[in-house]
Parts: sequence; structure tokens; C-alpha cells
Amino acid sequence: MSTESNTTGEGRPARPEKMAAVTEITGRLTDSEVVVVSEYRGLSVADLAQLRTSLRPAGGKYKIYKNTLTRMAAARAEVGDEFTELLSGPTAITYTDAPTREGIDVVAIAKALKEFGAGHDKLVIKGGLFEGRFIDAAEVNRLADIEPREVLLAKLAGLMAAPMQQFAGLLQAVPRDFAGLLKALIDIGGAPGAPASAESPAVDTPAESEDEAAPAEEVSNEAPEATTDESASTDSAPANETNDDAADAESTTENQESE
Repeated sequence: MSTESNTTGEGRPARPEKMAAVTEITGRLTDSEVVVVSEYRGLSVADLAQLRTSLRPAGGKYKIYKNTLTRMAAARAEVGDEFTELLSGPTAITYTDAPTREGIDVVAIAKALKEFGAGHDKLVIKGGLFEGRFIDAAEVNRLADIEPREVLLAKLAGLMAAPMQQFAGLLQAVPRDFAGLLKALIDIGGAPGAPASAESPAVDTPAESEDEAAPAEEVSNEAPEATTDESASTDSAPANETNDDAADAESTTENQESE
């Protein structure tokens, strides 16, 4: 840990209010998810108010500290010499002020600084800290170029959904392709199970046909006898009718002779 004493840069004992400020800055450097050092020379009070307003929705704060006190805080926080070298000229610190880190959007904070600087060239981004690691001005700009969280989440959801859609398509294609293959096999006569259906008639079928034919033969053998009897009766009927006609004719002749 640092052995920084409670003195100013000139070696004079620091007043209690200054030490309270150093403690506050130390907490900003160690607890904030992102810290950005910027120079605000030439910006008006209205400009600074506008910048603070743009940072607030993302959980960012913008505050001006004396470089002497910030150096003391940097020594306490042990953030390294690279960060300390940024503390020259009129300096302000952008930090996050949410103990639970809920509602903080680091990308949105960096983006707000970059967009404000594009319209106000007097704001100079120098560098800072990201999760305790030193970053230069170029890295702050790259952080600002990351797409918003909502866009990244939408893309992530799309990437996760794509394999599921492909898998569902494969599941749908399997029965469809199988049905097409089965139809093709049926069309060429090679469907599975076709030979079995052709051989399905049992060997006992001819025996059953013979058994069924036997009664038919018995009927046919008996049929001529029935037909003979019927023919005899049919033939005798005209004969009887002829005899009756002859008897009637004979009776008529006898009656005429008697007269």
C-alpha cells in the first residue's frame, strides 16, 4: 500500500476538508466501473451542465477536482503512474456513482463523452481506468464505438435462435425426405414389404379349394337323377293330354253314329 502522507504537494499539512476530498476521490478511482479523465478548458458552465445531463441516464457523473488532490488519491488507490501523468491542466473526472452498479452503462458513458466532444472540441479526452485497468484515449473511443446493449442482446438472441431454427428444419426435413424416398421405391416396385405381400397366399389354399369343390361334385352327381325324374314327369304330361283328346274324339264319333 502507498505510504502517502496527509500533506499537499508543497509539503504543508493538508486541511481536513482537503483530506475528505482525497478520500472521496480515492473511492471514485477504486469503486467506479469506469473513470475518464478529460480537460475542460474553454467550456462554459452551460456546456458542463449539458454534459452532466447527457451522462446521467447511463449512471455517469462529471466532477472537477484539483490535480493536487487527485494525485494524492491516485497514490492511495495505486492506479499507476500512467494515470497520474494524465493529471495536468484543468482536469475533470467522469465516474460512475452507483454502489450496486445497477443502471450503469459503461458504453453509453463513453459514447456520451465522445458525442459531446464531437460538438465541443474544447473537451479533450485523455484516458482513464476501466475496471481498475489503465486505458488511453483511443481505448475510450473504442469503448464508445461498441453497439448499445439492446442491439448486442438482440444479436445474441439471433445467434442463439439460428441453430434452433436449423435443427427444427432438419427435423421437418427427415420425414419429408423419407416420404419422398418411400414413394420413389413404391413407384419402381421396390418398396419394402412388397415381396412378402406377393408370397402372402398360404400353401393350404389349394387344399381349401379342393374341400370346397367336393360338395359341388356331389351336387353335380345327384343333379342328373333329379333332372331325369323331372323330364319323365314332363314327358308323361303331354302323353296324358293326347289320350284325353283321343277319348274325347272317340266319344264324339259314337254320338254322331247313334244319331
